Amino acid sequence: MAAAVKGPFETAYARGIVDELPPPTRRRRALAAPFALHGGVITPSGAWSSGYVTVAAGEITRVAKTKPTDVRVLETDGVILPGLLDLHGHPEFNVFAAWEPPKLYPNRYAWRRSKPYQALVRDPQNVLLTQVPPKTQTRYAEVRALVGGVTGIQGASGASSASSEPLVRNIDQWAFGAHRARSMVDLPSGTFGLPSFQAVMKRITAGDVNAFYLHLSEGRRGDEVSAKEFQRFLDLGGATSVTNIIHGSALTVDDLHTVAGLGCRLVWSPQSNLRLYGETTLAGEAIAAGMPVALGADWLPSGSTSLLAEMKVARRELARQGRPIAAADLVAMVTSVAARVAGLDEHLGSIAVGRPADLVVLERHHSDAYENVCLADPSWVELVCIGGDVTYARADWFGELSASATSSTIEDLIAWGKPMRLDTGYQGGADVPSLSAVRSQLTGAYPAVGPIFA
Repeated sequence: MAAAVKGPFETAYARGIVDELPPPTRRRRALAAPFALHGGVITPSGAWSSGYVTVAAGEITRVAKTKPTDVRVLETDGVILPGLLDLHGHPEFNVFAAWEPPKLYPNRYAWRRSKPYQALVRDPQNVLLTQVPPKTQTRYAEVRALVGGVTGIQGASGASSASSEPLVRNIDQWAFGAHRARSMVDLPSGTFGLPSFQAVMKRITAGDVNAFYLHLSEGRRGDEVSAKEFQRFLDLGGATSVTNIIHGSALTVDDLHTVAGLGCRLVWSPQSNLRLYGETTLAGEAIAAGMPVALGADWLPSGSTSLLAEMKVARRELARQGRPIAAADLVAMVTSVAARVAGLDEHLGSIAVGRPADLVVLERHHSDAYENVCLADPSWVELVCIGGDVTYARADWFGELSASATSSTIEDLIAWGKPMRLDTGYQGGADVPSLSAVRSQLTGAYPAVGPIFA
């Protein structure tokens, strides 16, 4: 770890998930009665201009172009798609507004040592970590993800969220009856962290782990520190068919072809890279080399405010790299391809019968459904279901689908000028706070907490 001073911040930032976690405590859900959503539908075989997605008992039970006659139909006039998957983040730190880096850095170790960063991010985080109840920051960040259409995130630490069911799926933790993912923020330096890394490699070899997230070579191409880190990664045998390289912005074309040949996947966060280093990963080359590429919004100090915003940065950057991407392929980077990278493509990333009903409905402003998703921002989100649970929706839709349910965790919000309703009760347990309570706890300790609806 290259931080200057040890403390709660460094511990939380560097904490990966290298050991198998126990299953979280789950709650009994009061799922909505069976219903169908009507609108444009993005299916595994293409986009339909008009289709019906039926949900019952938490699953998708029917996907068809004909109207069902046995369930209530909600006319959305929107675009229905799988819940978005954000494959790189640090949710505990997404309570801050964007940080303005005062200069460009050669690698991530440089900005982690910088005084401006310590003053604007590290020190306030040390305050929050010691003055607000555990999980408060993660819950706030999960709401931020949810209202942007995200139903699964990577990067929440096991210490902050593993003991209870999350508001959005923590896809590198317990998922669908098993914990088969692992993550590390830093590659081992010398013997520090080496036993944990070797333990993960052993589980990969045994077939127990199908997704290993690792920050690697995050910096500018030509940076000597990043180049040495990449060589150490290869020497340690870290390049496997389940390794998800996060960032890799310093990797050359040859480097990318090397890891592509070894079966690695890439998780790309261009906004954060561009703001900190002035350049980003050669993602177009990675795609051309056959690497599956998924997106992550990283964290608010340097990343995008939402995964939808990150998609726009990725699209522009791929065009600049001479590798323009089709709208359908960009959508896949946050749905079907992301699910494959996460090792969860049997469950997530597609609207298909038998899958968990993780669904998003967006306002429709473009005739092409894929293009509509690429143009969307969080204000277009009309409804989010996770496992058939209506967690966030237009207030009128929420009332209709939930039979006007009430609870201390259900509250009305004005989101970008639109009346919406949120249920934080998906988190589980008897002591789940509402968003208002979480916001009050955070701003009481640190008034400059970044807003969600901005």
